[in-house]
Amino acid sequence: MTKHQKRLAVPKSWPVERKEETYTTKAGAGPHGEAGVPLLIVLRDVLGYVDSKKEARYALGQDSVLVNGKAVSDERQPIGMFDILAFLEREEYYRVFPDEGGRLSLTPIDEDAAGSKLGKIVGKTQIAGGDTQLALHDGETLLVEDATAYETNDSIVVSNDSEEIVAHFTYEEGALVTAVRGAHAGRIGTVDEIQITPGSSPNNVLIEDGDDRFETIEEYVVVIDENFVEDDADLEGDEAEPETEADTEADESEDVEAEADADEEGGDDE
Repeated sequence: MTKHQKRLAVPKSWPVERKEETYTTKAGAGPHGEAGVPLLIVLRDVLGYVDSKKEARYALGQDSVLVNGKAVSDERQPIGMFDILAFLEREEYYRVFPDEGGRLSLTPIDEDAAGSKLGKIVGKTQIAGGDTQLALHDGETLLVEDATAYETNDSIVVSNDSEEIVAHFTYEEGALVTAVRGAHAGRIGTVDEIQITPGSSPNNVLIEDGDDRFETIEEYVVVIDENFVEDDADLEGDEAEPETEADTEADESEDVEAEADADEEGGDDE
């Protein structure tokens, strides 16, 4: 197996420029499969916190970079959809989320939201002892006692500390969802209709996005909740609110008062 990764061959979800260099860092073994982005690329190419692999290793050696609540020391650790990144020294927290082009991007979140992670159920298996094992989209597995409470394509929120399920969102018509792959990746809307396709073909999902409507396949859809949408923001921060006429008048009044004070102080000096 090759130890190198050519930029032209990386998955479309990787946030890297393909023609700047020939090679890039190869992801290590871990979650998310081939779609997992090496942590080094996030630190160097996305956030610009380090300039080299050596700097990344030094930063990770301080145990201040957490992925889903756990300190990471391997710069090749795969990072993928819905992972939570915490930079303790900077007091910065991010969720990995697909943008409209399908690339993985970072969404700033607050510290409370960084305590748990969303996961899509992609499989459900009964194991010895009567418990049910849920398989999530990133390869993680979780044991639950009530097999009837969870179904494939549902979403759950798991605490990073206790690994307990703290929320459960059912995949059904009317559910709030986001498309994570395909031509509509990054779009958010509510499920209008789930079209069951006979045979081995994937089911189609019709989603309403405001006044618009789009269609994708079931595999590309993940159920989320309203709080998840409120956390969604551009990496550069929210746009400033437009200044109102009242704000403008108040600013002009303050400027006039400041000029008057300056004239009085200048007269005293003389």
